[in-house]
Amino acid sequence: MSFFSVSSGKLIEYLDNGKFICGYVTDSQPKRIRLVNQNGRELNLPVSRIVHCSSSSYSGDSDRDSLVRLLRSTTEKRHSLMERVDLEMLWELTCNENTDTFDPDFLAELTFGRSADDDIVSAFLRSVFNDKLFFKYREGKIKVHSPEKVEQLRLRLEKEALKEELIHKGAELLRHIDSGKIKEADFSPLDEQVISLLQNYYLHGSEAQEADLARKILKQSGCTRPHDIYHLCVKAGVWNVNENLPLLRADLPVSFSTQARHRAEAILQCGNASLFDDPDRRDLTHLKPLTIDGATTLDFDDALTVEEQDGNYLIGIHISDVAHYVRPGDSLFQEAMNRGTSIYFPEGQIPMLPRHISQGMCSLIQGEIRAAYSHMILLSPEAEVLRVRIMPSIIRVARRLTYEDADRMINSDPELKILNAMRKKLRARRVQAGALLLPFPDVNIHIENNARVSVSLGKTDTPARTIISEMMILANTEAARFVSDRMSPGLFRSQGKITRRVVHGDDDDLYLNSLQRKNLPRSELSTEAKPHSGLGVSSYTTVTSPIRRLLDLVMQHQINNLVRRKSLCFTLEMCKDFTSVINRTLATANNVKQQRHRYWLLKYLEERKNSYLDAMVIESGPKRVNLILLDTLMDIDLPATRVPPPEPGTQVRVKPVKVEPLDNTIRFDW
Repeated sequence: MSFFSVSSGKLIEYLDNGKFICGYVTDSQPKRIRLVNQNGRELNLPVSRIVHCSSSSYSGDSDRDSLVRLLRSTTEKRHSLMERVDLEMLWELTCNENTDTFDPDFLAELTFGRSADDDIVSAFLRSVFNDKLFFKYREGKIKVHSPEKVEQLRLRLEKEALKEELIHKGAELLRHIDSGKIKEADFSPLDEQVISLLQNYYLHGSEAQEADLARKILKQSGCTRPHDIYHLCVKAGVWNVNENLPLLRADLPVSFSTQARHRAEAILQCGNASLFDDPDRRDLTHLKPLTIDGATTLDFDDALTVEEQDGNYLIGIHISDVAHYVRPGDSLFQEAMNRGTSIYFPEGQIPMLPRHISQGMCSLIQGEIRAAYSHMILLSPEAEVLRVRIMPSIIRVARRLTYEDADRMINSDPELKILNAMRKKLRARRVQAGALLLPFPDVNIHIENNARVSVSLGKTDTPARTIISEMMILANTEAARFVSDRMSPGLFRSQGKITRRVVHGDDDDLYLNSLQRKNLPRSELSTEAKPHSGLGVSSYTTVTSPIRRLLDLVMQHQINNLVRRKSLCFTLEMCKDFTSVINRTLATANNVKQQRHRYWLLKYLEERKNSYLDAMVIESGPKRVNLILLDTLMDIDLPATRVPPPEPGTQVRVKPVKVEPLDNTIRFDW
């Protein structure tokens, strides 16, 4: 719909990219006009785009140059008249009237104090389009904004002005960082805001808050390559050269709340003398428990004892009593809920509980009095379970051994000899019940000075390691039976029937074990005790790592109340809630851990680009070949282009041809 009577010879004004353009109408149709604009261009324009049309007509006899000069001088005149327009004053005069809609001519007359002509009406309209705070042009009329609308627009304009400043300052900051002129120590609060915004964008992309603003800062600074933000943050000292990006993306907590830290410090200061005042807690300090762990372990949560009794063997599996210190409802338990597990990286760890607890009061340190939960299990010479007693206890570790120490002493140390004999029979019993052992080497990543990466493989089925694993499986199995036999709710691990078996018994074959791992049913966490086919047991839970796993801490609380004949610590509904929390937190933690592990392997392989590496073929299909690298145990795929196709189980040579650790990508060739 047109609000103007447009005919040839009229001067009109229209908007082009927000700017007023003046034109002379050379031909007029009902819906379109032909014109010459102030830039000398001929255009065919819809009538609906016209904002202002002159009341007077002008002669078209002039030549083109004269016409353009007229249009330009008219534009300059009208532009200069804008200086006399005070929209705020005019708004104050009109905002309280009975109507909020006026003719432009009336408001132009009110502004200039004289009869409206084309020039002052145009100057007024130009001002309205230039400053949209007080008035709005709509369908040939001027609408007056309410005071509330003006305030809303004013705040928006201020916000936009701040954004423009942020874009300008942010681009300037990035240029200064790139040139080495500024470091994190010299950042202003605005600089820190910009860096935080850009980090968030780098980590989360379009899903980040203020993603559009981040893109504008980067565009203005010229930093448009995918990892420019990362390299600038490293250059400024905000991130280190191997920043743990998966951890940042997952937004996992890395520090503890003030309340949790204070609570941990208070526990440490209180000491453990009061443990002897607990009538239900057995004093087992006469025993000589030993721990077997890695050489760098700092959080010791299990210890072992063994005694011969009438031809049988009483195995003591002593687990740190974390539940005594970390109780539902307190700040430490909430931290455990938030984390779900400790996370271990090649360069360090994020504990589930503060170090005052995990490496202090709850760690079974040699020579220190500690609260424990002792699983006293009497085994026959053939490793049959004859009796189980679970009790809160007090212990003092007598010996700390590393796995290497234990392996050296295993044939000469009386206790280790018995434990080794029992672990063999326990393992044989599980294999007979259908267990899959699937020993797989540990991939140990070593980082020197946060830069150079080396990788080594460590055996996981040495006698000392399997003593620990068998004793923990035994304790966990009996703990699950203890809870389920009493018809009490709990948290149980299970695994369905294995439908495809390629491994039978105690196989130690990398190819077969890798293939079997690809054909295992998923394990399940539930509140119902069910068989675990992979372990060969009728029911299973985990209670042996309460320092580092929420599941174990929850079950320790449940067992504690059952042992002490108290009402249950957690109801069935609460246990169901725990399964949701644990599944969620473990999925996140495992994903972060796997991505970080892969990052360091890619850094290792980056130094071996275009070098041939040994690999084993696991599966060979018509389109893809699945392999495992023998020095890193990384799972890779290659196109099935090799002739003849490699047979599963055979060893081949492959080479990495493109490695991008920051992109988490690697490409191999035959």
